[in-house]
Amino acid sequence: MSSIRKLFLSHVAQTSEMSMCLEVSHANGMYIYGSDGRQYLDFNSGISVSSLGHCYPEVVSAVQKQAATYMHTMVYGEHIQAPQVQYATLLSSVLANGLDSVYYVNCGTEAVEAALKLARKSTGRAEIISCTGAYHGSTIAAESLRSDYHFTRKFYPTIPGVSHITFNQPAELSKITEKTACIILEPVQAEGGVIPPEHDFLKKVRQRCDETGTLLILDEIQTGFGRTGYMFAHQKYSIIPDILLIAKGMGGGMPIGALVAKRDLMMHLARNPPLGHITTFGGHPVCVSAALATLHVLLEQPYISQVTAKEALLRSLLTHHPMVRSIRSSGLMMAIELHDAGMLTPVIDAAIQNGVLIDYFLFNNHSFRIAPPLIVTEDQIKDGASKLIDAMDKVARTV
Repeated sequence: MSSIRKLFLSHVAQTSEMSMCLEVSHANGMYIYGSDGRQYLDFNSGISVSSLGHCYPEVVSAVQKQAATYMHTMVYGEHIQAPQVQYATLLSSVLANGLDSVYYVNCGTEAVEAALKLARKSTGRAEIISCTGAYHGSTIAAESLRSDYHFTRKFYPTIPGVSHITFNQPAELSKITEKTACIILEPVQAEGGVIPPEHDFLKKVRQRCDETGTLLILDEIQTGFGRTGYMFAHQKYSIIPDILLIAKGMGGGMPIGALVAKRDLMMHLARNPPLGHITTFGGHPVCVSAALATLHVLLEQPYISQVTAKEALLRSLLTHHPMVRSIRSSGLMMAIELHDAGMLTPVIDAAIQNGVLIDYFLFNNHSFRIAPPLIVTEDQIKDGASKLIDAMDKVARTV
C-alpha cells in the first residue's frame, strides 16, 4: 500500500515543486495536527481564511444543520433559500452604507471576474486600472490585472484594456479618466508584503473616481471580516467603494465569496441581456450558513475589537530581533521583513520545524507572513513569537 504522501504527490495536482507536504490529521482552534502527532500553531490561517480558527463550534453546527436540511437545489438566483436571504440582509445592515445587494460566488477570484464584468457592462467602458504589485486571483481576467510579467507571460494574451498605477502614488491618479470603467485595488496590498495606504491615498482614489464616473472596486478578499481591526478595511480608512469584494474569512473555513454593491448597480447583471453572470454553486446553502454563523460570531464576540492590541503585542515581541529589518502591519495582517532575503526560506522552514506555521508573500521575497486567526490569545502570541525568535536565532547561528 502506497503512503498517502506518495499518492498525494502522484495524483493530486501541485501548484509548485516545493510543497510543504504537511499531512493533516485534524485541526482545532489555533492548532493543526499532523498525522505523526505533531502540533502546529497556525499563524497563517490558510492565507487569512480561518479567522475563527479551526472547527469553531457555531460554524460546525451551522454546516451540519444545513447539510441535513438541504444542500444544492438549483443554480444560484433561481430558488429562494433562507441562508442567502438572512446573510445578505445581515451584511447589508452591518455595512449600513448603501451597499445592499449581495451576489454570491464560489471564491475571491470569481468575485473579481464578476465585478469586472459588472463594471464594463454598467459603464459601457472597457478600460480597467489596477495597481502594480497587486494580486486579485488566478483566472485569465484576474491574471490580466497583475503587473509582474514573470507570472503572466506564459498566459498571454491576457484581456486587453488593463493598465497599472502605483499604490500610494496620488500623482498617477490622472490615469483614471472618463474612459476608465473601474479601478480595482486592495485597501491594504497583501501579496506585496502588507503595504497600508498612506497620505489619504484611498480617499484621493475615491475623489478621482467620482470626478470621472469610474467605479471603485475594493478587493477586501483578504482584509475583510476583522483582519485589519475593523469589520472591513474600507471602514478603517473611511471610504466607501462602489463594489466590495469579499471571500476568504467570510466562510469560517468554507469556500464562498461575494460582490456587494447598490442594488441599482447590481441589476445591470440581470438586464439587457439577463444572465450577466451565472454560477452553479455560488451561494451554496451550506457555505452561506457557515458564513452567516461566522458573521454572527464576529458581531457578538470581542475578537475584532481585540485585534489592535494583539497586533501591538506581536510587533513588540518581534521588532527588536537583529534579523528583522522592519515590520509592516494592518491589524493581524503582518509582514516581517528580514535584512537578508537569503534567510527567508531557512527562517520559514525553521519556524515550521519549531511548530509554528508562517508563509511567504507572492511579491516580496524579504518578508514572511503572519496572519493568525483572530481568536489567538495573548499566551499563544507569546508562544508563537518565542518559536519564531528561536527559529531566527537558529538560522543566524548557521551563517
